[in-house]
Amino acid sequence: MQLTGTRPRRGQLQEPHRLFWAALAAPGIIWLAVLFIVPFYAILAIAGGYISPIFGNPVAVWNPLHWSSANFSGAMRDVVGGSAFVGPIILRTLGYVAIASLLCLLIAYPAAYFVARFAGRRKGLFLVLMIAPFWMSYMMRMLAWIGLLETDGYVNKGLMLLHVIAQPVDWLGGLGSTVVLGLVYGYIPYMILVLYAGLDRIDPALIEVGRDLGLGRARTFLRVTLPLSRQVIMTALLITVLPMLGDYFTNQLLSGTTGTTMLGNVIDDQLNTPGLQGEGAVFSLIFLLVLIIPMIYYVLATNRTSRDSA
Repeated sequence: MQLTGTRPRRGQLQEPHRLFWAALAAPGIIWLAVLFIVPFYAILAIAGGYISPIFGNPVAVWNPLHWSSANFSGAMRDVVGGSAFVGPIILRTLGYVAIASLLCLLIAYPAAYFVARFAGRRKGLFLVLMIAPFWMSYMMRMLAWIGLLETDGYVNKGLMLLHVIAQPVDWLGGLGSTVVLGLVYGYIPYMILVLYAGLDRIDPALIEVGRDLGLGRARTFLRVTLPLSRQVIMTALLITVLPMLGDYFTNQLLSGTTGTTMLGNVIDDQLNTPGLQGEGAVFSLIFLLVLIIPMIYYVLATNRTSRDSA
């Protein structure tokens, strides 16, 4: 007897799988909505609200139809008005972050490349050494850095022993270079791990092909390894630059002077100053919108690279 029946269509087979993965992703989506969308709308409500004339605290306005533009106008005057003071701080922040991220890349790429290509059986040991900084809090690492940079700290003692300087340098007295080096020290572990993860996935056979075609080590790196790691470099820079732009703790600990103030310090000061919380909320929104631009570019570039390699 021949069994007959209708064969289920492909869409019917995939529908339960889609529902399963949607249900599996639901807790994460709800978690992100609670921790991002709700706080984001709260900042909008404060930015569009007003300051209580009696207590001086911000009053959130939850109805968008009743939002005021007073805080937005005040923030714009601080950026481009006659009494503007935020404009130079924004340029200083961009300069610090650009120099620090470039130094991170120049230091992190060779370290990650060495571990991915030449560490051999000691790769696990080097990975542990790279992850070790994450076992300490960022604040503890900065406090240790302060101890090294004090007038009678080991940095000055070492430089004087080598006759590089004749007298101790006040590294913590408001030097921009100290803030930049602090940013590098604080965020370079993130870049090293991201670069290592990407470089370790490059197929060694592709590098061997370049060598077989007569390319030397330098030309193989420039023609094969570097183009293949372009996407991971972009990822590492994105992960490092975004938190650097909003950093205020490093400058606060290593300098604390107005000459090295960054945008994160401005937002932190306004959010903690009575009567200026609304403008601080506006700057937080502007900062978020600026950060979204490179994130969107990264997503589009990643999708384009995936389509090209498919």
